[in-house]
Amino acid sequence: MTRPLDISVVIPARDEIAALAPLIQGVGQALAGRAFEVIVVDDGSTDGTPHALGALQARHPWLFWARNDTAWGQSAAIRRGVRMARGAIVVTLDGDGQNPPDQIPALLAPFAAAGSDALGLVQGERVGRRDTALKRRASRAANAIRRALLRDGVRDSGCGLKAFRREAYLDLPWFDHIHRFMPAMMLREGWHVVSVPVTHRDRQGGVSKYGVVGRGLVGIPDLLGAAWLIRRAGPPRHPRAPGQTDQAATAAARPAPPTGDLHVSSESLPKA
Repeated sequence: MTRPLDISVVIPARDEIAALAPLIQGVGQALAGRAFEVIVVDDGSTDGTPHALGALQARHPWLFWARNDTAWGQSAAIRRGVRMARGAIVVTLDGDGQNPPDQIPALLAPFAAAGSDALGLVQGERVGRRDTALKRRASRAANAIRRALLRDGVRDSGCGLKAFRREAYLDLPWFDHIHRFMPAMMLREGWHVVSVPVTHRDRQGGVSKYGVVGRGLVGIPDLLGAAWLIRRAGPPRHPRAPGQTDQAATAAARPAPPTGDLHVSSESLPKA
């Protein structure tokens, strides 16, 4: 009998062929003995990533993948992977290898603790970041502005290492770059959010998709939009939120497990 899946690991990747094999192997080692799957969403790569994923899938039966014809961005790739996922808990990490997969157990531990029914998200907080000094300073400034405006209490919402309830994520209002504002959006819905320290390492290959200026420019309208959503929020919607009495809601039905290499056309991408 096939065991039910506990965990789905979703990895968005664009032109990260050098990092994928060791990253996927590391996830398998970190979750050995547990029921899990890994879903890589190739977001329009041009470096041969599909061929590499096909070869890796032949070696790892728990690996599945999808390909977007066009690069639609990290948030869209994550959402596609979460929709494919069968696990109740989803873990994300970046495809560039900077998020060490041996940190996954630290993200999962809070969900196993007593009284964790209202926990929606465990957010990684990078310690000893392996980025340039300019990027670290820009990130600190951006996080300070975000905390002041959104009041989410999180120091590093941009860390790709996250663990969250699939049902909670799919209830969030979707917009591009939502992966950077997930703590605020989870709190908006009444879920609890905790942060755990995680390690960070040098990029394993490829190049960053944004410079410091480019990242800031795309973040400004998203930050303002997230603030608007929070201020326009109604009562918490999920059944475990404080003050709610309806305990009868159930998680959404899981999709059938993907088989082979699932090719994703631009028409099937998630819409806001």
